[in-house]
Amino acid sequence: MNLLVKSIKIADPESEFNGKTCDIRVEKGSITSIAEHLTANKNEQVFEAAGSILSPGFMDLNCMIGDPGFETKEDLQTGTAAAKAGGFTALAIQPSTKPVVHSKSEVEYLLNKAKGNLVDVYPLGAISQNMEGKDLAEMYDMRTAGAVAFSEGNKTLTDDGFMSRALQYALGFDGLLITFPENKAISAKAHVNESENTILLGMKGIPALAEEMQISRDLFLAQYHNAPLHISNISTAGAVTMIKKAKKDGIKVTCDVAAHQLVFTDDLLSGFDSNYKVKPPLRGKTDVKALLAGLRDGTIDAISTQHRPHEIEFKDVEFEIAAYGIIALQTALPLLLQAGLSPELIAQKMALNPRKLLKLETSIIKVGSKANFVVYNPEQKWQYTLQNNYSKSANSPLLNKELTGKVQLVYNNSQYQSYE
Repeated sequence: MNLLVKSIKIADPESEFNGKTCDIRVEKGSITSIAEHLTANKNEQVFEAAGSILSPGFMDLNCMIGDPGFETKEDLQTGTAAAKAGGFTALAIQPSTKPVVHSKSEVEYLLNKAKGNLVDVYPLGAISQNMEGKDLAEMYDMRTAGAVAFSEGNKTLTDDGFMSRALQYALGFDGLLITFPENKAISAKAHVNESENTILLGMKGIPALAEEMQISRDLFLAQYHNAPLHISNISTAGAVTMIKKAKKDGIKVTCDVAAHQLVFTDDLLSGFDSNYKVKPPLRGKTDVKALLAGLRDGTIDAISTQHRPHEIEFKDVEFEIAAYGIIALQTALPLLLQAGLSPELIAQKMALNPRKLLKLETSIIKVGSKANFVVYNPEQKWQYTLQNNYSKSANSPLLNKELTGKVQLVYNNSQYQSYE
């Protein structure tokens, strides 16, 4: 599909056109012209974009899609539809399915089912068989089949020796392990952050110590093996400090933070709304401030959605027994704008760095490159409702609220979708 995007401001820190307002022509899936003014050709769709921003298409490093086995939560069709509406042209999807993605057959199933989609789907393979933390999964076979990295989802590998062997094994074929930072012995059965707020609410808290002890262990092992490690969904000020020092010491560590951790705090738990129940838990204002600083100084490499869809019966219950997680693909961008992040920083942390971490081709906005981008208006207000929610699930505290920052168009794989 040939397309001409008019009067668009480009946000791509790796492009020579960054910060400039231009017209962009796309023909047969590639960017063929970028200039101050381009005249529309015949048989060319024109998109007027004055006041909007064009960024490389976003990529999510931490997304849960229920296919196979949990399609009642989310399937590839609804998950990628929600992704498009949120500006994502690529998803790295967690192996927490049934069966678990722990062999090449599950990887091949996902890749075959996702063929022809506007959104690129990249499976993450499990580190252990059935995600039980006992025996190593077929990581090398999964890598050759198309898995881009390896994760246990929201589970923690508690066995130090097993984690050590997994790092050592993945190092042999340049594989990347993605870990979830929680020491289960410390967090136990708590459900929220440990703070004055949650003590007053009468809820047992998960201390920052639970996250930071686990990060410490993983950093020591990564340093010992000189192996790459990605820590997903950090949430505390202490975690930022630890990872910043580790990078300075030469440890091959990267990390990401969930978009909601940059805006929401445990102050929101006073109403016991289970849609605010996430893991890691919502922290305090000091943590949010440290996370934002970590993004800006380069300590935190990427932003993820931690999209976790659930059927209503898992959320519309008492807070203590509700499942963890929120749907987030359509609301990540408004949250980042609310947090005060610049379009260039959003492009770096949501589009460029995620692909670099997984050693995938980045989509720089330049003539001759593959067209892979999102157009959004950072000032446009819109109502997020069940009617325009593309996810199969509805567990979001932002439903029926007015948000600022709307995706207008996404383009990838010679396909585009507009949301006017």
